[in-house]
Amino acid sequence: MSSFFRRAWSSDEKLNGKTVLITGANTGIGKETAKDLAKRGAKIIIACRDMEKAQEALTEIIETSGNDNVKCMKLDLSDTKSIREFAEAFNRDEPKLNILINNAGVMVCPYGKTADGFETQIGVNHFGHFLLTHLLLDLIKRSAPARILTVSSMAHSWGSINLEDINSEKSYDKSKAYSQSKLANVLFSHSLAKRLEGTGVTTYSLHPGVVKTDLGRHLNGPLQFIMKISTPFIKTPVQGAQTSIYCAVEPSLENETGQYYSDCARTSCSSAGKDDDVAQKLWELSCHMLNITWE
Repeated sequence: MSSFFRRAWSSDEKLNGKTVLITGANTGIGKETAKDLAKRGAKIIIACRDMEKAQEALTEIIETSGNDNVKCMKLDLSDTKSIREFAEAFNRDEPKLNILINNAGVMVCPYGKTADGFETQIGVNHFGHFLLTHLLLDLIKRSAPARILTVSSMAHSWGSINLEDINSEKSYDKSKAYSQSKLANVLFSHSLAKRLEGTGVTTYSLHPGVVKTDLGRHLNGPLQFIMKISTPFIKTPVQGAQTSIYCAVEPSLENETGQYYSDCARTSCSSAGKDDDVAQKLWELSCHMLNITWE
């Protein structure tokens, strides 16, 4: 069945001596990605909001991989204070960061706001990872060759960036807000690649596939129906993690940056995902909303 989803890709590439940070790795594809990369010998740091669940995941990752060089750190992407505290601790305690996987996310949830007043989906999926990457970037550059992966979704192709109302305060449609946040992921990775040219740091955004995880708990009628009829084609978390693993370890990708991937292969994102003008405006808006200056 799995061959239906992707060309068979496997690699015995080792990651000994490398440090990997994965956000939201206490469940789903994040956890499966962590297990695989731990088996390859990397030091794994999982960044999670719920430390109890993180502790359970940690035990499972260590037992499955036989690698005890795994630790969890508290990170709440819906709160910039938590992100700053996390980055400060990470920069202080970790001598390097070779692979950053911006994996955590929320999906089609009811309207809510983050601690900083951002709409939850754009706040967690985009602003949170934008700030985290910004705060860890010096360390990542010093660790080059390094990679930054951002888990997006094919839903990005149904999205548009509403620069005038990024937080959906005028009107809220949870599916549109999700698609906007996933398009923001693609545009961020695209913009970041240009800014990192010549540093030895490369960027990748990806669609993991339609995956059975607890992310789908807020799906409403039509989306639930689609999930039901597509059940034979839905990936397990292990299958869903393959493209993240591919982008993290595949040696040939050292020469690619700013591209979009699905089913362990480079593919085309939507035309909106390549819009340099919107990408630049979103970048400036993000810096403004987060009150940061990105050199």
